[in-house]
Amino acid sequence: MATAACPGCLAVPVEPVPVAVEPARIALSLPGIHCQTCIAEVERALADVPGVRSARVNLTLKRALIDAGPSVTAAELVSHLDRIGHEAHELDSAALGATQSDATGRALLLRLAVAGFASMNVMLLSVSVWSGASDATRDLFHWISAAIALPAVGYAAQPFFVSAWGALRARRLNMDVPITLALLLALGTSLWETSLSGHHAYFDAALTLTFFLLAGRYLDHRTRAAARSAAQELTALEVPRALKLVDGVPVETPAAELTVGDLVLVRPGARTPADGEIVEGASELDRSLLTGDTTPVAARKGDTVSAGEINLTGALILRATAVGQNTSLRRIADLVAVAESGRARYRPLADAAARLYAPGVHILAVLGFAGWYLATGDLRAALGIAAAVLIITCPCALGLAVPAVTTAASGRLFRDGLLVKDATALERLAEIDTVVFDKTGTLTEGLPQPLDLDRLDATDRSVALALAQGSSHPLSRALAKALHEEGVTPTQLREVTEVPGSGIAARIGTRTVRLGRAEWLGGAPEDGPATWLDTGDGGPPRAVLFADTLRPGATELVEAFTQAGLDLHLLSGDAEPAVQAKARDLGIANWRADMRPEDKARMISDLAAEGRKVLMIGDGLNDTAALASAHVSISPASALDAARTASDIVLLGRSLAPVARAHITSIRATRRIRENFRIASFYNVIAVPLALAGLATPLIAAIAMSASSIAVSLNALRLGR
Repeated sequence: MATAACPGCLAVPVEPVPVAVEPARIALSLPGIHCQTCIAEVERALADVPGVRSARVNLTLKRALIDAGPSVTAAELVSHLDRIGHEAHELDSAALGATQSDATGRALLLRLAVAGFASMNVMLLSVSVWSGASDATRDLFHWISAAIALPAVGYAAQPFFVSAWGALRARRLNMDVPITLALLLALGTSLWETSLSGHHAYFDAALTLTFFLLAGRYLDHRTRAAARSAAQELTALEVPRALKLVDGVPVETPAAELTVGDLVLVRPGARTPADGEIVEGASELDRSLLTGDTTPVAARKGDTVSAGEINLTGALILRATAVGQNTSLRRIADLVAVAESGRARYRPLADAAARLYAPGVHILAVLGFAGWYLATGDLRAALGIAAAVLIITCPCALGLAVPAVTTAASGRLFRDGLLVKDATALERLAEIDTVVFDKTGTLTEGLPQPLDLDRLDATDRSVALALAQGSSHPLSRALAKALHEEGVTPTQLREVTEVPGSGIAARIGTRTVRLGRAEWLGGAPEDGPATWLDTGDGGPPRAVLFADTLRPGATELVEAFTQAGLDLHLLSGDAEPAVQAKARDLGIANWRADMRPEDKARMISDLAAEGRKVLMIGDGLNDTAALASAHVSISPASALDAARTASDIVLLGRSLAPVARAHITSIRATRRIRENFRIASFYNVIAVPLALAGLATPLIAAIAMSASSIAVSLNALRLGR
């Protein structure tokens, strides 16, 4: 039965309701940017793409966030940036969403502000009491102080209350247990004294304690703010979409919906979305993300590929053999997650101090209460003594001991070009006895440079430049850049054709000229990366050899670590001749080549099983699991997001020399932390007898706490000199 229409609706023409189109939010990883000029170039280039509404680049994260229309694709933006010389990779914005917010930091800062504002007001009231206010005036000031302190402490000190409750539920003690007891007893005793018109109250001391401890907690949080889950970053590197062949037609499909046996088209310049076998096509693959080897590998029908590899020259059709959780990339992510959880078991110096400090403070407070109650029979006086002991021994100085030092040391290292991400990184760096280096992109620049251009005459160079600038092959791009810098003018070519997996060919008059692989041109394979030039003059093809140059400061770093008595290892996914040559140049006796990601992680674990404290320095996706497995790790800023996230310290500049200074600074920082513990202990040796003797008035408690905190902070600032 048909539904009757409203007569009014029939009389009025219905306008179509416009559907809002959500703008595309595209995230790109930019591992190669390093300065403000790079930011300007990338943002300007992205803004020039039709459909892009806005583009913002974050230098610290080496990431670009783009708002664009639905017609704009990430592949288009990546290709556009590649043409101006900036490497880019698409990231899955959804996978990164959970890592962007810093609600904890904002909450700590707000609590710190509340505690500071409340403590200043209560201190003003306390000055009047200390100056001689008595009777009703004193009681009024105490009640006003209570009205300010109770809600302020209840809100601001929540992190300590929650932590202490969690520790007690687990039947253990941490530094927050005596803090919580001190605050609760201070407030409780102060309320009791106020209700009985007592002379002394501890509201100001409770708020001052909360303020200083929150300052230390916030400093500690800021040093950890840069640390995000490396496993999440690896997941974000996975290809979010794939071109699945349905009845021979490529259909854009979420990579998560691929199944084993699906046929997938991988176009030149794209990353493979799954592990698979090539069923059609020929190309070259950039496997540097997984192996660290920058030399492209030929790929033809029957060869296997792994998720995350970059297809360089020709279109490939793959039959998926592993998808989703089972791909090579996801297996690396699993390795990283396991390694991160293992490293989390490291017990910092502050926790070790808490295990000894907390029981001692509680015992002293109980003894003080029992002694005074047995001696005087005055419950009020005994409880006041116990509260005074807990307040004056509250670990304010200990709470600042580590954050103050790590903040000062982190500031000094930042000026040297190093970003410390983890609060315990300096403690762990001071303990190392073994150093493991990656080669490509870490000890070396990671960019192949032509070695023997003098072997080519002027005509050959002109032809080589003309061919090289028409190819997307990494060696061709390096050759073109070097020849451009020498002022070479390219020859005019016609009928330029790129042969997938082989090279590039063109015509000059009646001659055919070619640039490409040895097998294609009939050249003899070389030990290292090389490309061959055939100018069609009947002579043999000429080889152009390439090599990766050392990073600035690499030699100095190896020498410094050797002089410090550290055991050095070089692990690389590159071929044996290249690794052996660099190890010989640097004087590293222990080296291994052809290492896969799981091999590197296993090597780190084996060294740890021998009791070694390993520093891992690496930059690639293939280093991520090893970085997370090491006792402490460093990666350069040019590394991929996943590697930088897995590491504890990021090297901001190109030179490796600051790493040696970081090792020295870490040893000094650990020494300062131990000195701060001794300062705090010395303070307690003096303060506790005063509290037990009943001499710890609120004024003495406030002065003593402030003096110890200032002494600890001043000692930490010595690191900045």
